[in-house]
Amino acid sequence: MRQPHDATRSLLCPHPVPAPAMRVFLLHHAGGSHLLFRDWSRYFPRDWEVCFLEAPGRGRLSHLLPRHRAADVVSFFLEDICPRLDRPFAVFGHSMGALLAYEMTLHLLGQGGPLPVWLGLSARAAPRPDGGLDVRNRHLMPPEELRRAVAEMGGTPRELLADPEWWALFEPVLRSDLRLVETWRPRPGTARIPLPVSVFGGERDVVVRPERLADWADHVEQYMGLRLYPGDHFYFHNRESLLVDQIIADIRAADGMVAGGRRRWEGFQSR
Repeated sequence: MRQPHDATRSLLCPHPVPAPAMRVFLLHHAGGSHLLFRDWSRYFPRDWEVCFLEAPGRGRLSHLLPRHRAADVVSFFLEDICPRLDRPFAVFGHSMGALLAYEMTLHLLGQGGPLPVWLGLSARAAPRPDGGLDVRNRHLMPPEELRRAVAEMGGTPRELLADPEWWALFEPVLRSDLRLVETWRPRPGTARIPLPVSVFGGERDVVVRPERLADWADHVEQYMGLRLYPGDHFYFHNRESLLVDQIIADIRAADGMVAGGRRRWEGFQSR
């Protein structure tokens, strides 16, 4: 098993827990990193292990080339997390992270691997043949237009967006991630997710409307509902503990729903 501090890999577990009762994997948004979740661990139960997944091309992995396809990022993640699927686990993804969490679950399902007891999808519209996004050209926008679009989403201080040096570092990673989410298309005949799923979002999100979040009910077999909060695309800003409380409650409810048929790790390896 690779060490959680390995600077060449995606997995980071700041507070390892021996034989945790639950592992929770958190997946970040486009242009972001594991730092989105840096303060979340303290809100989870002490016997749960919270693990961050970081996509190549940023933060600790800035020396690696970004991946432009969701399947490639998922494969990168699975190389690291498969040895940790020997315990009950849950997955929460925000925005791009929700898309990757969905794709990762489909991959595990297709390979007969262990499945999460719960999947949390935040600020990502449900799949449609065109990809499921109302805005699909942000990765092609001129720089100033892209800056305005990022500012409207919230979550990024405007003084940072106005800093030329910071923008020069941020823009290539953001464009690469936006290319990933905006060119993704669902595979025809994709199976419904056969496990409990909760969906989260902001009432004033300019990227994804609440009704597009609610459409996830058509893509899962055990839909636990849509949890809407006041706010924008980063609706959980300054209310992280409230969101984590809901995540914990949903995981516990979902774990009770699937406990009788939970599949354990049996030598599964990602390809």
